[in-house]
Amino acid sequence: MASVSDDLIWLLVKDSNRFLVKRNGNNNNSVQFSSEPNNLYNLNTFKYSGLANKKTVAIAPNEGLSVTLTTTKTKKRNQPAKALHNSLLKKDFRKMAKTVVNQVATNDYRADLKSAALARLAAVHKSLRVAKAGVSKKKSKARTPARK
Repeated sequence: MASVSDDLIWLLVKDSNRFLVKRNGNNNNSVQFSSEPNNLYNLNTFKYSGLANKKTVAIAPNEGLSVTLTTTKTKKRNQPAKALHNSLLKKDFRKMAKTVVNQVATNDYRADLKSAALARLAAVHKSLRVAKAGVSKKKSKARTPARK
């Protein structure tokens, strides 16, 4: 099967796709978001698009304080079930950040997404810490009626 260029795919999906979320304002303030998978900033731009790019990065929360780093395998693009590579990150934040930098920027994968991936990691990790801490409820003792 002949491969199609990323630019052609972007031209086809940029104005109409299932994941497009348009927020209307006047012409200068209208914003287009995207809820597609593998889009780090959820913006409808070619740079962050998970549909149009061969190499994509996604960071999602997992159980506990762990985070999943997902990258796309470029040679398995036509096999959606085998196209994603998931890495489970369980360590502290600094080690997670080092892993993200190594997999995204250092390995010549997508160096332009380094800052976006770190920002997404920070936001996801912060939300997990807040969710884990939560609001603690004091256990109240069952009151027994006073004896006369």
